[in-house]
Amino acid sequence: MDVTTFISSRPHHGRTAFIDAATGRHLSFKDLWKAVDSVATCLHDMGIRKGHVILLLSPNSIFFPIVCLSVMSLGAVITTSNPLNTPREIAKQIANSKPSLAFTTPELVSKLTETNSNLPLIVIDDEITGSSTKTKAKMVTTLSKMIKKRTEWEPMFATGILAAGSTVIVLSKFDMGEMLSTIVKYRATYLPLVPPILVALINGADQLRALYDLSSLKFVISGGAPLSKEVIEGFSEKYPGVAILQAYGLTESAGVGASMDTLEESRRYEFRWVTYMHMFVLRNAEATSSTIDSEGWLRTGDLCYIDDDGFIFVVDRLKELIKYKGYQVPPAELEALLLTHPEISDAAVIPFPDKQAGQFPMAYVVRKAGSNLSEKAVMDFIAGLVAPYKRIRRVAFIAAIPRNPSGKILRKDLIKLATSKI
Repeated sequence: MDVTTFISSRPHHGRTAFIDAATGRHLSFKDLWKAVDSVATCLHDMGIRKGHVILLLSPNSIFFPIVCLSVMSLGAVITTSNPLNTPREIAKQIANSKPSLAFTTPELVSKLTETNSNLPLIVIDDEITGSSTKTKAKMVTTLSKMIKKRTEWEPMFATGILAAGSTVIVLSKFDMGEMLSTIVKYRATYLPLVPPILVALINGADQLRALYDLSSLKFVISGGAPLSKEVIEGFSEKYPGVAILQAYGLTESAGVGASMDTLEESRRYEFRWVTYMHMFVLRNAEATSSTIDSEGWLRTGDLCYIDDDGFIFVVDRLKELIKYKGYQVPPAELEALLLTHPEISDAAVIPFPDKQAGQFPMAYVVRKAGSNLSEKAVMDFIAGLVAPYKRIRRVAFIAAIPRNPSGKILRKDLIKLATSKI
């Protein structure tokens, strides 16, 4: 059973599937499936079949899941591109995935044009029925033409939440005030976050709770990076009525890959792909072999350890480890410690190149308003908490840590910024 069939087969009783937080417009489950059927039919008429690839370049919107579900219902593959990506980065993704056509928004058409890919385009429009945008690419149509009944949507769609019949409120981008106002307005009960946003909720708890009634909130789930014990305890202290959960999952697999009955079995750090499932990095045999081994085990790319009770702890991503004189330093650990400093509101740690050490940890720090925190004070603070090889040896202050739409740190941007000054 495909994902679209699974979700649509669940009893939803005419509930609202999506709400656009900015406009307040609603999309019911009934209209969602009508839209999905319409778009899928149009795509099929355009020759899209199983195995074809469709590119989606769009910010969060309630149209996002319609496109994804329509494509998946045909057995085609959806490849999403971050709207913050440059034309060069998008062109590389197009070269790797070889999509048959692309969905995008009017404001992002120019980025696809600059790739010179000549991809047929479908413009995700809210109300327009045509496009005045001049482009070298072949303009196929607009999404509103594909859907007889106009609706709206969001980008971070979660199949599990939809299958449960819950309502998803969509924010086009992260803004703390807008997010909290939306929780109050719609009495939201479930909030997925990344650790830095969770830390911001802790640091500003007294002021935020005075401004916003968050009593409807029952669960906060954090993913994207490990949460430290201090952060978990700090959140529980500030928001005692809210349960905090840590999520683990990969693009390549579901959140839970296997259940290990014994400590000995749990010594495997990977997930094994069962025989009826097929996974590969599309059109990239080398990437597939580096991700899936010859026995079918998925290499997650995580650095983990197992305690005496058999519990697995994720330390950090192997690709993000900083190699200092042969030692491996997890940046997430240092970031968690930095965020415990009373004068730091946000932080990111990156590898900085060094001829003798290879790399050493460098911190980008956002100071709280009114703080005069110095570079030396930051380095001394961390030096008192970690082993010598983990010490931060360079600090730069920045107005804001760059993040993608889901809140993850854009380390490559910070690395580029740091190394451009060498």
